[in-house]
Amino acid sequence: MIRNTTRAPLDSGFRRNDGGPQVFHLSVDTLSNSSIRCYRMTPRIDIAPTVKVLVAVLFIAMVPIFLIAFNVRWVINFPPLYSYGFDRYDIVRYTGIERDELISAGKQIRDYFNNGAELLEIRVAVGGVLVMNLYNEREVLHMRDVKGLVKGVYRVSEITGLFLALVVIGGFINWRRAFVPMLGSLIRWGGGVTLSLVVLVGLGALVGFDRLFLAFHLISFSNDLWQLDPRRDYLIAMFPQGFFFDATMLIALAVVVEAAILVIVPRFMSKATEAGREMAESDLVGEANAS
Repeated sequence: MIRNTTRAPLDSGFRRNDGGPQVFHLSVDTLSNSSIRCYRMTPRIDIAPTVKVLVAVLFIAMVPIFLIAFNVRWVINFPPLYSYGFDRYDIVRYTGIERDELISAGKQIRDYFNNGAELLEIRVAVGGVLVMNLYNEREVLHMRDVKGLVKGVYRVSEITGLFLALVVIGGFINWRRAFVPMLGSLIRWGGGVTLSLVVLVGLGALVGFDRLFLAFHLISFSNDLWQLDPRRDYLIAMFPQGFFFDATMLIALAVVVEAAILVIVPRFMSKATEAGREMAESDLVGEANAS
């Protein structure tokens, strides 16, 4: 604590040993109006610059991965998408299955993705007759592969989300309020990278979704169980390619909105924080001069 000293400019050069800016707060001493206290806020842990850069790069890279995985998970479990797809592509007429039964089948698929069952069983009525399993063996085995991918997406969203949360918590523990502008910068970069990636993929999907859809299956599956015939396989009859295009566009839209928020909001927060800091410093200097 420094008492009865000549007031230094608010941007005076308090520096850490590593050359970075030293964060400090000035306040009027309640015991003596003629003195100013200077509190030096040093980080609790001195982190090497290379580690800071590595964590920053990983944080920025994890933002688009998390947003995409999170929204894929959300869309997979979004009931209105299924009912919308059944109506849009006239699945009732195409399959002969009543709409309520299709809705039930969609729910059973979502439940399957979130439970511990290995194989899928879809029990619905077709033409008034209860079918114990709507899908044949080939479709069931393919859905087992799909469930493996879905579970992988779940894990990715959880791991990346945990990493981002730990960085944020650790940053505030170590740097306290000084971490706010750092976090804002990381979030803006993460949002910007996400927007760039989604725009590129979205344009590719609009131009050639057929090729992207085929490439996805070739990369994701090590077998040909995904090659189904809509004339005899209910799975592809219920979920035509157009359904997956709509799902992809919904994911892209959600990610774009969220990424835009990440880019825009920190700018307003930064301006508000800067304005508040300048106002507090101005009031502090005025009180010090008056004393």
